[in-house]
Amino acid sequence: MFRLARNEVTVRRERWLVIATLALLQIHAVVAASYVLGRDGGRAPAPIASPRPTPLVTAGPVLAAADDKAHLPAKGTLAAKLTSVMGTPGLGPSVAGIVMDARTGAVLFDGRSGKPMTPASTTKVVTAAAVLATVGPDARLVTKVVRDPAKNAIVLVGGGDPTLAGPGAGRRTGDAYPKPATLAQLAARTAAALKAANIRSVTLSYDASVFSGPATAPGWLPNYFTEGSVALISGLTMDEGRAEDGSLLPDPPRATATAFAGLLEKQGIKVAENIRPGRAAGGMAEIARVESPPVYALVERMLTLSDNVLAEALARHVAIKEGQPPTFTGAAKAIRAVLTRLKAEQGIELSDGSGLSRRNRITPAALARLLAIAVNQGDGSLHSLISGLPVAGFTGTLHDRYHRPRSAPGAGLVRAKTGTLNGVNTLAGITSTSSGRVLTFAFMADQVADPERAIAALDEMATIVSQS
Repeated sequence: MFRLARNEVTVRRERWLVIATLALLQIHAVVAASYVLGRDGGRAPAPIASPRPTPLVTAGPVLAAADDKAHLPAKGTLAAKLTSVMGTPGLGPSVAGIVMDARTGAVLFDGRSGKPMTPASTTKVVTAAAVLATVGPDARLVTKVVRDPAKNAIVLVGGGDPTLAGPGAGRRTGDAYPKPATLAQLAARTAAALKAANIRSVTLSYDASVFSGPATAPGWLPNYFTEGSVALISGLTMDEGRAEDGSLLPDPPRATATAFAGLLEKQGIKVAENIRPGRAAGGMAEIARVESPPVYALVERMLTLSDNVLAEALARHVAIKEGQPPTFTGAAKAIRAVLTRLKAEQGIELSDGSGLSRRNRITPAALARLLAIAVNQGDGSLHSLISGLPVAGFTGTLHDRYHRPRSAPGAGLVRAKTGTLNGVNTLAGITSTSSGRVLTFAFMADQVADPERAIAALDEMATIVSQS
């Protein structure tokens, strides 16, 4: 009993000693900080070297940087496995593919990779590279309101941001990433500026001239609209051209301006009924604005969700940056100019930025090469092209795939952009081999006989690459 009580006393004494020591150290830190901040009018003495912090150990990246020392897969084995799957009857007679070492560009498998194919939504890989390379990953798209100083007239000016959220944004977007700018924010800021100028009633017009030309692209089919695959492309639109019930807006700029007027009314600003199209004159002063998420986040959204409207908007911003007309034709010319600077234009012919056009032609080699350029871009400006690719079995258009026995091992290892049109299935992406080598790949079929079997075959081929 005595020994136990003595041990308890010892433990308590040691515990209080530790507590007292910690308290003294904390007091010392506070006094030292006060000395540094207060001495000589805030000028600190020479810094005292501190111990190097203990590194925080975390999980590695989803795809680690290429290891140049890691061995490449055996070409013969890889080719034999991929050639066998490429013969799957469901893929049809027009199939092509490639596997490339991302770091060196060495081709590890070539299955007619120079053949121009209908790419479907793998076109978005090209659009992503172009907008990141020319507009820049940190740029934002601005929707603003300007005021005529001579009268109580305001103009809602579209900035080509299709993700601008309308009045029902909270119900639809929730915790969506990236968080969009909202029409409600713009209305609140506009109302505050008008009230500060003692203005309580205005006339409203809207300017969607940031984009021009046809609202539909060459090679688009009428059923794209009846099925809701894409909305009319406009420089001023909310909710990507869709009403709250999901139906397409017949006139996105007018619908957006009308919704904006209703939000102003709720903020105590009366808006005249004759809302009509107009142009923002040079002398009009900006009184309010909202900005989209940065381009890198928009690119990630476009790729992950295969967002057609956003892809076309981003393609037009490439045209604007390159001094081309902000039309489908101008965007195609501008994207080609950017690709030429990247030395990646060979094998790419576009009519739109989303891949809905059946006139687009891209070779598997071009897609694999462009993905390799994104991996190796020294300044990181193209990296969101990689981070935006869906993860097999987990995110975006691949979230419900890679559950079959032959593709399940690729879940979480394959990142790839899908492409789907009637008779077309494609897959282009990136993976890391078992030895740590980063490879890019593209597999394309544009005369598909059985879509279900074709998708299974594409996923199996990407899995083979990831397991090589």
